[in-house]
Amino acid sequence: MRHSLPLAPQFYVTAPQPCPYLPGRMERKLFTALQGDEAQRLNDSLSKQGFRRSQNVLYRPSCSDCAACLSARIVVDQFLPSRSQRRTDRRNAHLRRRVASPWANEDQYELFRRYLDERHADGGMADMDVFEFAAMIEETPIRSRVIEYADSRTGALAAVCLTDILDDGLSMVYSFYDPDLVKSSLGTWMILDHIRIARDMGLPYVYLGYWVPGSDKMGYKAQFDALEVYRRGKWEWLRDPADYESEMHPLSTDPISEQVANISLPDSRA
Repeated sequence: MRHSLPLAPQFYVTAPQPCPYLPGRMERKLFTALQGDEAQRLNDSLSKQGFRRSQNVLYRPSCSDCAACLSARIVVDQFLPSRSQRRTDRRNAHLRRRVASPWANEDQYELFRRYLDERHADGGMADMDVFEFAAMIEETPIRSRVIEYADSRTGALAAVCLTDILDDGLSMVYSFYDPDLVKSSLGTWMILDHIRIARDMGLPYVYLGYWVPGSDKMGYKAQFDALEVYRRGKWEWLRDPADYESEMHPLSTDPISEQVANISLPDSRA
């Protein structure tokens, strides 16, 4: 099934498959290729409209009977850490950041495998081999970085995040960490560190991917202050999660043709 705008890019829809976040529901994605000279500007533009990048594809959930997945971002200059997050910062003060080009290595893959085997053994990425991992890291047509966090005392790799640099923020594409350090809350700590990086770079947002009300896997994102979600074509401050129960109703989703027609593309003449 294909839908296209008068000008490139073209948009497609995946076949329905079981939702990884909400039991008993089916997932479908609207997506387009990310390639060519306009890739960076297209990624910048569509990220502001709730899309996420996976290698050379941009996608956004477009389920037929649910609109629960809401793109989330932190407004950097409004963010204040909670008491728990300040403790997490202190707990990980021994970690040191290393920023590199998006190239995969053996240490990253070993950590990635341990993370999946311990935390997401039944997930969609559980069978990824070293070549697929390298593709996830390296196949990027835009400005991306691999941010590693290592123990300053031992040099051991503790956490990794693949991060895109947008014109208005940092997008945390995928992160993983040492499963033996689960009590260190490294997932939360990497977000806190990305807020610091964005602040230093003068970027207003940190994009976190999707927040899904009703999903335990994604519930942690609502614990961050100054969080916005992209809902019904605009960004709004996150309210009480109970206010979003209507997003799981079949009538909450617009037809695909309307969704595509409402996508704003960057002016290729700019």
